[in-house]
Amino acid sequence: MLAGMFTPGSAEELAAFAALQQRTPDLFRILSADAATPQTCVIVPSLSLPTRELNKITGVWHYEERMLVNLMLLKQPRTKVIYVTSSAIDPGIVDYYLAMLPGVPASHARPRLVMLHCADSSVAPLTEKILRRPRLIERIREEIAHPETSHLVCFNSSTLERSLAVRLGLPLHAVDPSLYDLGTKSGAREVFRAAGIDFPFGFERLRDPQDIARAFAAIRRARPTARRAVTKLNDGFSGEGNAVLSFDGLDPTLSENELTARILDRLPTQLQYVSSSETWEDWSTSLRDMQGVVEEWIDGEVKASPSVQCRVNALGEPQAISTHDQVLGGVDGQVFLGARFPADGAYRTDVQASAMQVADELARRGVIGRFGIDYVSVLGERGWRHFAIEINLRKGGTTHPFLTLKFLTDGRYDVNRGTFHSASGAEKFYFASDNITSQRYVGLRPDDLIDIAVLHGLLFHAPTERGVVFHLMGALSQFGKVGLVAIGDSADDAEELAARAVAALDQETA
Repeated sequence: MLAGMFTPGSAEELAAFAALQQRTPDLFRILSADAATPQTCVIVPSLSLPTRELNKITGVWHYEERMLVNLMLLKQPRTKVIYVTSSAIDPGIVDYYLAMLPGVPASHARPRLVMLHCADSSVAPLTEKILRRPRLIERIREEIAHPETSHLVCFNSSTLERSLAVRLGLPLHAVDPSLYDLGTKSGAREVFRAAGIDFPFGFERLRDPQDIARAFAAIRRARPTARRAVTKLNDGFSGEGNAVLSFDGLDPTLSENELTARILDRLPTQLQYVSSSETWEDWSTSLRDMQGVVEEWIDGEVKASPSVQCRVNALGEPQAISTHDQVLGGVDGQVFLGARFPADGAYRTDVQASAMQVADELARRGVIGRFGIDYVSVLGERGWRHFAIEINLRKGGTTHPFLTLKFLTDGRYDVNRGTFHSASGAEKFYFASDNITSQRYVGLRPDDLIDIAVLHGLLFHAPTERGVVFHLMGALSQFGKVGLVAIGDSADDAEELAARAVAALDQETA
């Protein structure tokens, strides 16, 4: 048997994984004390989610590029990075990131970077592809220098990442997969309840259409003025597993059984799905596989969608990392498109305080790693009220933009004010999006994008600490899709830089 090759989920694998994870507190102390400590960071940016959900994401394998910001770890002079992807990444994209390394020439960083791939762009989690390739695993093992101070980094942790960690003999710097349920829609509602914070009225652990109809009926009767409610698949990603039901024509005074029966009849034809490719047959099948929730729809004349990024470090200490205002689109604004940092000053510290109650609860339950908490916030007569709606128990759409800002400016987050200051002391802001999309961009190569950005003076400029950093560049040619982080001296400045970047792309592809 090859090293660490146990049956997935077996007692032997679980014991081996537990032994590896016991190393993380000491490893955290060592690496925190001295950035020059030799280490190897194996980065596997797998979206380890149900295949049905991955199929809904355009160019899903290119999302593995979002974690390329972690190449900035190479600014630590004794750090080696092994970055594994589904398909080969254009060398020009790698050069682009290495050129941004602060204080380290690319010639010094490049020998410490190993790029590996599976030559497989199928819609399946990257980690699953790696586990099917024992020779690739052996190649990764051979490249690991100083294994005693090395670790595995991933986008989200599932049983697949647990198996890979054991096969590689490396601790996993992420949430233990046994705690995965805490990040589902149902698990999150239970965590919110235990943390004592506001969250929408509703029901979790729903298993079939009858449960869904009964929950909708209960909300209709309890909230007779409500116009609609939303149902969510437990493992839906970026809002793509959500569906809205209008209450028009449903009399809230009907008996629970009669109202449930009428809603059950409506479900196959009147659910409005966030995903344009969704069908009742597929959605109801996914519901039986992964369960779901139904919640009241939070209405208000003035609404916002802030999120808070937190982590629990390897010593079990919860910390706030950042706040954002999410930019949402799609059906009823449920699809994550991007984010503004920081969140509005009117409520950023309040929503952060709420999120820290969640972080404390997750820490009590043994969670280690990064996660985000999403909110719907409504302005009323007594001020803002914040309803927690989701825990993303993984890295997310706000992780790589914040890391981009932190790595490029060598700054710090002021947790008391919810602001970020670069090493020069300047307050910094950014606007980030994963969804700059146009059919006109189809056919652009990464080199073309960089050429356009240079021509229009858009790229991040270290002396001024302003400019645009692109990601998802590999998705341009086939899908006409790219992401960006625009870093500015104010919120308006950051959004103007992002708008300039889009205008330049439109002009050059007109």
